[in-house]
Amino acid sequence: MPPAMTDLLDIWAAHSPLAGHALDQITVDFLLPTGIYIQMDVPREATIQHIKLLLWKQAQSFPMFPSLGEMESHMFECVNQAAVHEELEDETRRLCDVRPFLPVLKLVTRNCGQAERLLDSKIGVLIGKGLHELEAINDQEVKEFRSKMFRFSEERMQKVHMMTCTEWLEACFSPHLEPMPETAITDGTNDRPADLKVIIHFDQSQDSASLKVSSSCTPTELMGLAVRKWLTTHGPEDETLRGQYVLRVGHCLEFLIGDHPLVQYKYIRTCMQAKEPPHLTLVHNSTIKAMFDKEIAAIGAVVSPKSSNPPLPLPPKRRVPTVSPLNLYDCVQVRAGLFHGTELLCKTAVSSESSGRSDHTWKDSTLEFDISVCDLPRMTRLCFAIYAVMDKVKKQKSTKNAHINKYQTIRKAGKVHYPIAWVNTMVFDYKGQLKTGDIILHCWSSFPDELEEMLNPIGTIQTNPYTENATALHISFPEYSSHSIIFPPFDKILEKAAEIAGSSDCASMGRGGKKFHIELKEIMERDALSQLCENEKDLIWTLRYDCRENFPQSLPKLLLSVKWSKHEDMAQLQALLQIWPKLCPRDALELLDFNYPDQYVREYAVSCLRDMSNEELSQYLLQLVQVLRYEPYYDCALTHFLLERAQASRKIGHFLFWHLRSEIHMPAVSVQFALILEAYCRGSIPHIEVLKKQVEALNKLKAVNELIKFGTIKNARSKTKEAMLTKEAMMTCLRQSGFSETLSDLHSPLNPNVLLSGINVEKCRYMDSKMKPLWIVYNNKLLGGDMLGIIFKNGDDLRQDMLTLQILRLMDRLWKEANLDLRIVPYGCLATGDRAGLIEVVSSADTIANIQLTSSNMAAAAAFNKDALLNWLKERNSGDALERAIEEFTLSCAGYCVATYVLGIGDRHSDNIMVRSTGQLFHIDFGHILGNFKSKFGIKRERVPFILTHDFIHVIQQGKTGYPEKFGSFRQYCEKAYLILRKNGNLFITLFALMLTAGLPELTSVKDIQYLKDSLALGKTDEEALKQFRQKFDEALRESWTTKVNWMAHNVAKDNRS
Repeated sequence: MPPAMTDLLDIWAAHSPLAGHALDQITVDFLLPTGIYIQMDVPREATIQHIKLLLWKQAQSFPMFPSLGEMESHMFECVNQAAVHEELEDETRRLCDVRPFLPVLKLVTRNCGQAERLLDSKIGVLIGKGLHELEAINDQEVKEFRSKMFRFSEERMQKVHMMTCTEWLEACFSPHLEPMPETAITDGTNDRPADLKVIIHFDQSQDSASLKVSSSCTPTELMGLAVRKWLTTHGPEDETLRGQYVLRVGHCLEFLIGDHPLVQYKYIRTCMQAKEPPHLTLVHNSTIKAMFDKEIAAIGAVVSPKSSNPPLPLPPKRRVPTVSPLNLYDCVQVRAGLFHGTELLCKTAVSSESSGRSDHTWKDSTLEFDISVCDLPRMTRLCFAIYAVMDKVKKQKSTKNAHINKYQTIRKAGKVHYPIAWVNTMVFDYKGQLKTGDIILHCWSSFPDELEEMLNPIGTIQTNPYTENATALHISFPEYSSHSIIFPPFDKILEKAAEIAGSSDCASMGRGGKKFHIELKEIMERDALSQLCENEKDLIWTLRYDCRENFPQSLPKLLLSVKWSKHEDMAQLQALLQIWPKLCPRDALELLDFNYPDQYVREYAVSCLRDMSNEELSQYLLQLVQVLRYEPYYDCALTHFLLERAQASRKIGHFLFWHLRSEIHMPAVSVQFALILEAYCRGSIPHIEVLKKQVEALNKLKAVNELIKFGTIKNARSKTKEAMLTKEAMMTCLRQSGFSETLSDLHSPLNPNVLLSGINVEKCRYMDSKMKPLWIVYNNKLLGGDMLGIIFKNGDDLRQDMLTLQILRLMDRLWKEANLDLRIVPYGCLATGDRAGLIEVVSSADTIANIQLTSSNMAAAAAFNKDALLNWLKERNSGDALERAIEEFTLSCAGYCVATYVLGIGDRHSDNIMVRSTGQLFHIDFGHILGNFKSKFGIKRERVPFILTHDFIHVIQQGKTGYPEKFGSFRQYCEKAYLILRKNGNLFITLFALMLTAGLPELTSVKDIQYLKDSLALGKTDEEALKQFRQKFDEALRESWTTKVNWMAHNVAKDNRS
């Protein structure tokens, strides 16, 4: 990456008071293919097309102009902010949006069809990695995967091109459906379906109508009533009009498609639970048809015969070489191990010691493993660790080299082994052929917390792309025979299993006795973190057919009991898998963990996931993207599944794009994620422009944020001056046409069904924390322009918040499935790039701190004012509304008490607990989870299991002291919620385990997940677990005064800062 260039920030970012003058023009250097150099001033906000026209006019007065030929046969190229060559094929972009690293544009000749090049350019800009970088990779697996995905994507686009308008609408804007409630929603008197008041708005009209319908009414029936009401007030009734409309959710692009009862649509159900009337808009089919035609036209422009001339690949990025870390050590050794998942297949091999200060070579250079080639599983990986051998030294008081001691392993004769680098590679290539010949592996130097004999089997099998900086390990796979050794095809494996079954004693497969069955049942009921001893594994394998019949969900434990180093056992397992019952999707997720690398097991897991609805798939998409890291080959079942579902549902595609795009900067997954993103974009051409608009808007917000940070540094001496100058710079920036146009009329990255029309500049601000987050207020384009708040963060990793909110959303779903709605507020949060992302602002809400401070003259006393919260709710609600608000508070408080306890959410102070005016309490800012509580001077600041203060209880009891019934109900909500989560304990463990390689700061090893096992009391009976929870509940209540003291300190510190 190039160094940050704050001097250039003002050129591309804005007309800024910091710059001291307006910069309408910018001096650009143009390099022509004729060798001519031209320097001229161009408008900073001009399009590339306009700039090329200006250059062409200027070039006419320079020598060799006729040699240039046609203007349309040329395009510009620049070096972008990521220090990568970028071809500016899309000439509708403005120069200030392109933001070259330096104001230098090179004119180059196009080498193939313009439509094809334009699409490639757009995809490269969109995914954050130029396609020329993928072209330049000399890897046959990459080339074959791209070619295959290109064919699939083209077929997909041809199918979309043939879609009807209705089919397209369902794929792009399908509604969220929920199962019918177990108990029907009735009016409470005669068991008839409850009536529902619906507000119908008419598109392109200010009129609206109120209709009272049954909750079992369908959208078609509702439209008939709405059209009839419209026609009776606006003109003669015309029967032909009734089939020409579709119902849209009022505030977003979600349509009530299908003939389901209204109560099944998530939006309607949410409104009913909140006792609010749903707002729906009647949209004419002509409006839908116009949207449809626009997207189909975008496909037609690209789905055409392709030029035979591929673009010439540009050279890949190169980095400045640095000294190899091996040169720092006198004595180096290499350790190697063969792994299948985390299972070590045989004893590790260790090289002799190599001495020297330059390249290290080993005389006795052969590493042998005690395993036959025929016993190697298909997914065997060869893991290497390079480490220095040093003399043991006495402990030093200094902590300067504390990080070195972290990985030291004491060996005999007073030697210390210090890991230097690691690297992994597959033993079989992507075609199933055993690798042979010389290979150079560029190693990684960062180590995880847990190592297996200093090896890192869970690490990537990709080598380090930054070859100039990496330790290079040269290895050679031997030739075992004169012909290639290919792993047996699947039918041969099944033949081997049949042969073994025919020759073995059938009794060995028989059922065990009652004693063994009881033991097997006890093993199978253990949680996913419980380790199996060898005897237990043998028992499970012996009784594998009993497992299939009685414990099909125990497949993960059976897979851990297979001896993968014996090809006979592996063959029998594959045969058994063919008759294994299908698992429910939630149970199948565990099979995508790193512990289960077998190709056919993962294909089986993906086949189980196909039963997921789009809504359920969205719930687990974050984990499914992360486990792509465990796939050793690009072309795999999981990749195909995700692409198929993403290209069939616009919303799935949206979030798949952002989950991949946000990690494209990570070297270990950069190529893999870029290949999947390219495949998605080629199969979703109309979505490219929508996503491109979002990427450009985020780039603008990043520029504004950097401008503010730069301004606060320059004016650090005067806080008042800083605030005034920087706020003014921000407002000026956002009002510029270059910014306002880019930031207007886009689909929200947080929810693609929400249209953001334009920024309300007067209400925008930046927040006074270290990274200066932007508080951006938008007008909603739909339904009367409601305000929507979005927080843009640049410099903070939001992935841990995103994970925590996903788990809260899942808890909410599980509780609702058990008919317990605890009014959780899992607001939107999305990581969009390297330490950047967006957070949804929850409307009509304030922090506990602000509520307390506004009711007291002294910050120190505010935390102890128990009436403040109840008075705040009373000011905003009266009569029945107040009663509902207190009920909302009670339910949500119970939900968050249980959730924060189970997840071990720390750093709970009065500024990260909020309350809505409707009464819903909710938590924000999840920087500390899984029991990683903050401490000061070695003392934990939080000494309670969860937050339950007396002012919360004061609200729950409606301000009355002797009201035990209300508090008793609250306690019952908590206990019921806790027991529901316990039943799903394995699911929570699985979801956290699938995130282990994501690089989250507080989720780096299995030890971190142990917190969940303890908080959910897995392994205990419900009675024992409930007893433990009640003790924690009483402790939270008893020690709530400590929370108040912490909040007082927080309020005082906040008051002093302001």
